[in-house]
Amino acid sequence: MTRFAHNGEIEIAFEDLGGAGGDPLLLVMGLGASRFWWPEGLVAELIGRGFHVVAYDQRDAGESTHLPNRRVGSPFKALLRREAPAYSAEDLADDAVAVLDALGWERAHVFGHSMGGLVAQRTAIRHPRRVLSLATSSAVPSDVKGLRVLRYLRLACLPRFTRLHYPETPQGNLDLAVALARILVAPGQHIDERDVREFVDKEAARQVAGFRDREAQSRQIGTKWHGGPLSQITAPTLVLHGERDPLLRVAAARDIAAAVPGARLRTLSGVGHFLARDVWATYADELRALADRADKQPQINLAPRG
Repeated sequence: MTRFAHNGEIEIAFEDLGGAGGDPLLLVMGLGASRFWWPEGLVAELIGRGFHVVAYDQRDAGESTHLPNRRVGSPFKALLRREAPAYSAEDLADDAVAVLDALGWERAHVFGHSMGGLVAQRTAIRHPRRVLSLATSSAVPSDVKGLRVLRYLRLACLPRFTRLHYPETPQGNLDLAVALARILVAPGQHIDERDVREFVDKEAARQVAGFRDREAQSRQIGTKWHGGPLSQITAPTLVLHGERDPLLRVAAARDIAAAVPGARLRTLSGVGHFLARDVWATYADELRALADRADKQPQINLAPRG
């Protein structure tokens, strides 16, 4: 069931996916993706490891507030612009905390994938008292700006996204999701309708547009970060990355892990950018080990600063 948190006038849709009574875990999905792109199998693995799992839609995605359209160009152009087209990266981090507030969670483990990993990093920097542990997968470092991001991107992959044109029909939506997943998996990995149908069916049931809103994607990726560096993260941190990610180089993960004090880096051979079923159990095991590590750390004082 969809619930809503509020950050000012922005409504953030979120959903309790199960595991009540377990360790609180907030999932943050990537660019233009709704919360429905978290695979049920991965969520089940996380619940089985003792987590209470909640996922939310970032603003401009899923059932959350979509901002009025502006002429901001393609997501790639928005990434390189000097000014944010609609809102700041700090706003996205504050949206995550708004969900924690709506849940009544003082603190939570936070796991972000792709651009969601970027948001998770910034949430840990901006709101250190709210983040028990930080896990990212297939993400770039949060304090890298402008053209410096390009060194992490596999640019040969990008033109394939521009060729994704499918009719706005049930079959067209399914074909689009399959095509997108095939871009993101490790080279040679097989993907078919069975791997994405659950995402498409959930979006259809909620009348969610999926990946068709390029202006919304441009607003998301065009946000600018004015906060601190990764070295300010105090939460125990795990950095996951597929060694055959067709979109982001492994150097992105290595640089995050090098910048965050005490971070653990885990790269996986044969794994791409898509959360395919062969990583679910491994990721869940890694997050459980991270949470156990966090439990052993002294808790940060939650009292307001004087």
